[in-house]
Amino acid sequence: MNNLTIEDIHKIREENANQTQNMNFDDYKAQLNKEIKPLLAMLKTMKASPKPYSFDVEHSIAAEQETEYKTKK
Repeated sequence: MNNLTIEDIHKIREENANQTQNMNFDDYKAQLNKEIKPLLAMLKTMKASPKPYSFDVEHSIAAEQETEYKTKK
């Protein structure tokens, strides 16, 4: 699925239109959720877990002093 051509995309869209043309909106949403559920589950398993904070790393914060501008009176 990495190298889809324009023709491939048009075929996919046409097939989808043919499959969904007689569906009402609730049926369409149910079908879409059914198709998405496995993908969502896969993405959730791929989610990176946060790493515990390490005290070995030095953190430094740098800030610049605010500049005051004088205005002419």
